[in-house]
Amino acid sequence: MGTQLKVAIVGAGIGREHLAGYLALPEQYAVTHICDIDEARAEEIIAEANAGDVLIEPDFQKIIGDDAIDVVDICLPPHLHFDMSKAALEAGKHVVCEKPLVSSLADADRLAEIAEANNRLLTPVFQYRYGPGFAKLKALMDAGLAGKPLLASVDTQWNRLPEYYANPWRGTWKGEQGGAVLGHAIHNHDLLCAVFGPIGEVHAFTATRVNDIEVEDCASISMKMKNGALATSSVTLGSHNDITRFRFCFENLTAESGTLPYQPSEGEWTFGARGANVTQAQVDAILAEVPDAKPGFVGFFEAMWNKIQNGGNNAVTLEDGRRSLELVTAIYLSSRTQRIIELPLTKDCDLYESWLPSE
Repeated sequence: MGTQLKVAIVGAGIGREHLAGYLALPEQYAVTHICDIDEARAEEIIAEANAGDVLIEPDFQKIIGDDAIDVVDICLPPHLHFDMSKAALEAGKHVVCEKPLVSSLADADRLAEIAEANNRLLTPVFQYRYGPGFAKLKALMDAGLAGKPLLASVDTQWNRLPEYYANPWRGTWKGEQGGAVLGHAIHNHDLLCAVFGPIGEVHAFTATRVNDIEVEDCASISMKMKNGALATSSVTLGSHNDITRFRFCFENLTAESGTLPYQPSEGEWTFGARGANVTQAQVDAILAEVPDAKPGFVGFFEAMWNKIQNGGNNAVTLEDGRRSLELVTAIYLSSRTQRIIELPLTKDCDLYESWLPSE
């Protein structure tokens, strides 16, 4: 057994779900504090979780000044992520930060330097990777049954009505730092890259068609992966319901998710053998041996604990977070210039310091 890590969650919005994930791993974590200036909201999520021993501390400086706290989990609006992650890292804390990690490749690179200088882990939140669906697909790939990746399609089709944007920071470049590409599809694009590998070229269209907001709420994106496979991503916040769907076509296998919007790896996946090289019986034999995989935030936090304690290699890395931001940057650059954008992007990219519009 390793050391139980003491956690402070900063922000009681999505922090509610983070709290549930930590509480499911009592041998690995103890949440000691919820930090939120809205103390009533903090009290509410503590009561919901029946976690009466968790303290409320509205002062972030006291949180990072507490030597007993090992991990600071930042669940705040995107425009606050850089400064608060920087302060926590420099105070000697491991940092979990909700998506998007930061608002530019430049800030991601600055945080990477700070994390390395302080020998602390900085982990972006991509919990979609964890759960039975992805675990089964990974097992088939690791067994060599999938073969060459051919084509993937990703759908992020959710419903966001005007009342969603009643919170003043939502729907704005200043508050959200981006739209559906940044705040909604980013998880699915991370999972795409976890399966098909890094992206080599991007051509994208973005539009604001659903709500009267500053940022985009629709996108159509074409990608060519470094390995030659092709992928498409459709994004809208104007669907009548919320669905997330993946379909991966390999040389010997087709894998398709269900449509659960926020837990795609927990839905019912199908895996079909294709061609003469692999039989369905071989596929089914591998699937029958895949152990249960902890889903969502529980799997994410378990992998992070293993990384901190013994160097486990299943955790989301800072490099994963940077890669997601590189894709966001490329999508915005392609949409604005109507060019195919090649990756990786270099520091002389026009949007390296910021993808926010000048006006």
